Amino acid sequence: MKIDKENLLNSILESLDNLEYIKSADIPNIDLYMDQVTTFLDTRLRSLARNPGQDKVMTKTMINNYAKNDLLPPPVKKKYSKEHVLLLIFIYYYKGILSINDIQTLLRPITEKYFQKEGEFKLEQVYEEVFSLEKGQIEVLKKQIIEEFQRSEQTFADVADEDKDFLQKFAFICMLSYDVYMKKMIIEKLIDEFAQEIVVSEESHK
Repeated sequence: MKIDKENLLNSILESLDNLEYIKSADIPNIDLYMDQVTTFLDTRLRSLARNPGQDKVMTKTMINNYAKNDLLPPPVKKKYSKEHVLLLIFIYYYKGILSINDIQTLLRPITEKYFQKEGEFKLEQVYEEVFSLEKGQIEVLKKQIIEEFQRSEQTFADVADEDKDFLQKFAFICMLSYDVYMKKMIIEKLIDEFAQEIVVSEESHK
């Protein structure tokens, strides 16, 4: 069982090492039709899906709904710009943990200030700056996972061997879940502050 657990941990760490975000330079600089957008996203993000052979990364219906719910600016003459694709990548990562309303609150000021604007700072720069943190964050996450895995192996010391493996894995999942829960709560609190700041800003401009 010990070897199996070590293989499990190594598999988790290896999967983190294989994660690679889409660089803005990899996104075509030409406007794309819907089919081209979904094909590009599917090609680049399918490896992140839980069931890569079955799960859809981004469908036409999803993208249309994002536009209807003001998460995504509408296409121009049925074509999507590079900045549309950048926003869709943000949405892809957010949609697993945040509600549509929260994503809308989070992206609205970003879209209003930087989507296809002529200022010195553009949406592409926002994207690159944020995702440049990825490598360092993965190393921090790997260290944390190793520590939590080792802690889980110290649990249920007095339980019979036939139950210990399952219970220790359960403890490991619980620790990871608690971490996700706490971070999600912090994210939601920050988004609520975003929403309040937007309200104050809009009232001050009336």
